[in-house]
Amino acid sequence: MFDKLEIIEERYEQLNELLSDPDVVSDPNKLREYSKEQSDLQKTVDVYREYKQHKETIAESTEMLGDTDDKEMIMMLKEEISDSEKKIPELEKSLKVLLIPKDPNDDKNVIMEIRGAAGGDEAQIFAGDLFRMYSRFAENQGWKTEIVESTQSEHGGFKEISFLIVGQGAYSKLKFENGAHRVQRVPETESQGRVHTSTATVAVLPEVEDVEIEIRNEDLKIDTYRSSGAGGQHVNTTDSAVRITHLPTGTVVTSQDEKSQIKNRERAMKVLKARVYDLKQQEAQKEYADQRKTAVGTGDRSERIRTYNYPQSRVTDHRIGLTLQKLDQIIEGKLDEVIDALTISEQTEKLEELNNASF
Repeated sequence: MFDKLEIIEERYEQLNELLSDPDVVSDPNKLREYSKEQSDLQKTVDVYREYKQHKETIAESTEMLGDTDDKEMIMMLKEEISDSEKKIPELEKSLKVLLIPKDPNDDKNVIMEIRGAAGGDEAQIFAGDLFRMYSRFAENQGWKTEIVESTQSEHGGFKEISFLIVGQGAYSKLKFENGAHRVQRVPETESQGRVHTSTATVAVLPEVEDVEIEIRNEDLKIDTYRSSGAGGQHVNTTDSAVRITHLPTGTVVTSQDEKSQIKNRERAMKVLKARVYDLKQQEAQKEYADQRKTAVGTGDRSERIRTYNYPQSRVTDHRIGLTLQKLDQIIEGKLDEVIDALTISEQTEKLEELNNASF
């Protein structure tokens, strides 16, 4: 553990020197890369240095105790030792959390896809409710939401909708939403007031860079056509909608929400790259399918992760056994309490793997 912390501190100092190097300062790409790396290490280094300072205080004060008979000095030194000893365990805990390997996708934008599943019209209405919930959550975080593709339902909501959320750390917070969401409520179309159960599925994909996945032009089939969605006369009289098919995987993405064919193509390519990358990741992880599941589940989209019970104003996350009587707040985008609990659960799970490590 100490060896790793020492390496991190040494790398941090090296980055300080690199960021002062004229060759790096004149290279925007290197400057951005090194600045981000330094920023990522900053908190770990700060906590580690505070930890070392308290350890040094204990060692120095203990040594001084043996060299003095002054009662006032002895009392002061003992107080310093006591204060530092109280802070050490909390700092150790913080360092262990900071040393948990970070998900490389955490800082990325996300592409979310919501589909009405079991429950017919009510499932599609619920898909619309989920889209609004995530849109408001994104707005509260200062993030931007862009619709890529949507198919509206006749009775409200969406049969399916794909959208991009642009914001620092979007994936780190929204990755836990991957799975099947269940709603229990009386549908507006239900004349006898019976509670129905419906589901919608949510897929959360990190936006990927070109360096992470290669999509060859010869593997793509690109069609343009007239948009049939909302947008007015312009989109309905020009071939602005785009359909891209990735021939090797059969992945198909369409985008028609923008009036510009170029913008629709850009958005469709973002989704296509994310889906193909996700397919490759799933294939690579198949061999680990039988390993122990984490506290927040497998991430399988067929897995029921959360229930929204309207009659009792209750939201339950089944992965961690969390129940909150705050449905009205959560469905309006106030997801922080749920997401924080899931993050802590994941960290706790990973910390168990470090329990054998000692300082």
